[in-house]
Amino acid sequence: MEPLMVTSRLHVLDHSIGQAYLWRDEEELTLIDAGWAGTADATAAAVRAAGLDPDRLRRIVLTHCHRDHVGAAQELADRHGAEIVAHRLDAPVVRGEAPVPEPDLLEWELPLYEHGLTVPEAPPTRVDREVEDGDELGFGDGAVVVHTPGHTPGSIAVHLPRHGVLFTGDTVASVQGVTFGVFHVDRALALESMRRLAELDPSVLCCGHGAPVVTDTAARLRAAAEAGAAPA
Repeated sequence: MEPLMVTSRLHVLDHSIGQAYLWRDEEELTLIDAGWAGTADATAAAVRAAGLDPDRLRRIVLTHCHRDHVGAAQELADRHGAEIVAHRLDAPVVRGEAPVPEPDLLEWELPLYEHGLTVPEAPPTRVDREVEDGDELGFGDGAVVVHTPGHTPGSIAVHLPRHGVLFTGDTVASVQGVTFGVFHVDRALALESMRRLAELDPSVLCCGHGAPVVTDTAARLRAAAEAGAAPA
């Protein structure tokens, strides 16, 4: 897994099924999502390949409770001394205290969903900090939690307003254009969340699946939100 630079402070780590993102402040690193179980070694190697020290990892922010985002979080946190952050509503699922909420699948989503189940299940994972909408996260010159229910009840986005960066989790995808995500527990609520994200007018869009978007970003996100599931 090679780290791909998005901005001077931001790298994407491509896990083939899903993305994680590495943000660099002066003294600390933050990981947005953690990839699936068994990828901790590859993640640490990618951090080193970016010229950074994984022992500077201070927090892992989980956008939601699905296995391809949570799987390696605790192993990375235990190795490198990071805290794990998740929304209050998804935290019991991350810890293994509650079942993963079942998505309301459209027929065309079924084969994609079954393919995603080939990823190893996430082990029960501690959550050191539970967050709510509007909480500041302590990195990125003022990163803020945006609660985006619908994909899961406790899905969040992370907004870095001073840098124009928005991490959307799986509410939004950037596969074959900017699109509404898939596998939502509540599709109508997820679309409402996507429309809220579009109001933030990001210049850099980092989705859980698909390449980062850095051109015409705000306009493409608004168009996708207006169109629902249609590419923008």
